Amino acid sequence: MPLMKNDNSLKKQAEYWLSSSVRNFDTAKSLLKLGHHDSCLFFCHLSLEKILKGLILIKIKKAPPYSHNLHRLSCVAGIELSEKQIERIKTIESFNIAGRYDDIKFDFYKKCTKKYTEKWFEISKEIYLWLKNKYPKN
Repeated sequence: MPLMKNDNSLKKQAEYWLSSSVRNFDTAKSLLKLGHHDSCLFFCHLSLEKILKGLILIKIKKAPPYSHNLHRLSCVAGIELSEKQIERIKTIESFNIAGRYDDIKFDFYKKCTKKYTEKWFEISKEIYLWLKNKYPKN
């Protein structure tokens, strides 16, 4: 459901979530090129989280929940996911935890080979572009 044209505050907030998501995805792309694989995947998660929060704002016309759970945020936004997308989203959710907590970071760092990171960057990009396409065009 598009925002009402006279609701500038909600529109500005939705634009913030989208532009912040775009910046975070561009950061992920840069980090991939620099070989900072674990950070790249953390920013992939962050970009998806923010784009979903913008879509929630557009749908329910109030602040999105404080959550990093992409599957939950997708549900609140009314986004229907295939089983394959749900599996992928749940893997991407783990990048948030792994990127934040020191006791988990090192194991995640070792897991993030170039091949693994490139695979999950492309999967994240596919979901990101699909979600971005759901934003109102006005």
